[in-house]
Amino acid sequence: MTQFAPSHLADGVSDGSSVGRPVVWIHADSLSPLDPALAANPGAPAIFVFDDVVLEGYEISLKRVQFIYECLLDLPVVIRRGGVAGEIVAFAREHGADRVVSTWTPAPRFSHLRGLIERSLLVEIVHPNPFVVLDDEPNLRRFSTFWKLVQKDAFRPSHQERIVTPKLPGFP
Repeated sequence: MTQFAPSHLADGVSDGSSVGRPVVWIHADSLSPLDPALAANPGAPAIFVFDDVVLEGYEISLKRVQFIYECLLDLPVVIRRGGVAGEIVAFAREHGADRVVSTWTPAPRFSHLRGLIERSLLVEIVHPNPFVVLDDEPNLRRFSTFWKLVQKDAFRPSHQERIVTPKLPGFP
């Protein structure tokens, strides 16, 4: 059985709830109030850094930046801009943290930044529930082929705990 998300635990991977003083690193793939790293560390200081490298070197539209910013307004997070690794390490030191906790993403830049942060602090990774569970390794060369394979299960919760309805003020 293949999960379309990492299913094994490697060094530095946890459920995100170790003893100590963590800070939570929110990134562009973890912009949800239900983010696993935030959920595992209620009350821990959290940070999002608008990455200067991405803002200056990638073709990121102003609408995308605005979308990210508006998502961040719904989170208990400090927003900064600059070099991600340096800002996160400085934030952790400001809060007397002994580690950084973040939610896994397949983004190559995340792995690179994680390596830079790990020069100074332990980084624990929390894995989200898999999008879908498959019996075989999927063909990822074309999205349409992958989607045909998973569409019937993609929006059906595979685990009871995935059915989460957040209680928002002013909404029933």
